[in-house]
Amino acid sequence: MSIFDHLEELRQRIFVSVLAVGAAILGCFAYSKELIMFLEAPVKSEGVRFLQLAPGEFFFTTLKVSGYCGLLLGSPVILYEIIAFVLPGLTRAERRFLGPIVLGSSVLFYAGIAFSYWVLTPAALNFFVNYAEGVVESLWSIDQYFEFVLVLMFSTGLSFQVPVIQLLLGQVGLVTSDQMLSIWRYVVVGAVIAAAVLTPSTDPVTQMLLAAPLLGLYFGGAWMVKLTGR
Repeated sequence: MSIFDHLEELRQRIFVSVLAVGAAILGCFAYSKELIMFLEAPVKSEGVRFLQLAPGEFFFTTLKVSGYCGLLLGSPVILYEIIAFVLPGLTRAERRFLGPIVLGSSVLFYAGIAFSYWVLTPAALNFFVNYAEGVVESLWSIDQYFEFVLVLMFSTGLSFQVPVIQLLLGQVGLVTSDQMLSIWRYVVVGAVIAAAVLTPSTDPVTQMLLAAPLLGLYFGGAWMVKLTGR
């Protein structure tokens, strides 16, 4: 294929990806109120009430939630189009290696989002509610709440990609498993700092809850690299 044929194929695959994400966003917007109620669940039992502090705030919040959820639902199509575009240029060995990497990356990303929704978000929000109990009533801005929740979920999903990055580094020979395990002290400090940066809250509970799985993923990734003989 000539360079123009490659560019035409790339244009078509980008168009398909944009179309898939757009359709997913529209579908999510049709059920935006149900999505809002689902994401409010972690603190509804704590008696938190949500307010619309400006005209149209709830409407723009539903657009934001629909955009995030649509991107999440459309990401498998984007991933497929990327793989289909680069696959013809890979060797047979690289193709065998690509499958587990892509599958592992996808599973870890969705696992990170699930971990954030079921563990991190309730822990962080309950900490804030209990801290303010008896002093102030919890009336939260709907927009700021979802900004907090969505950023926390996606940052957790991205942080769960640590083993994938380790496997890639190990396969290309940049770092060995022994080198990864030898710097464990720095990794502990780095995990705590990364958790502090990735979590939009400043409470220590959320940071420790994210730092712990990050450490587990790192050491698990190092042992996986070791099993591959690197």
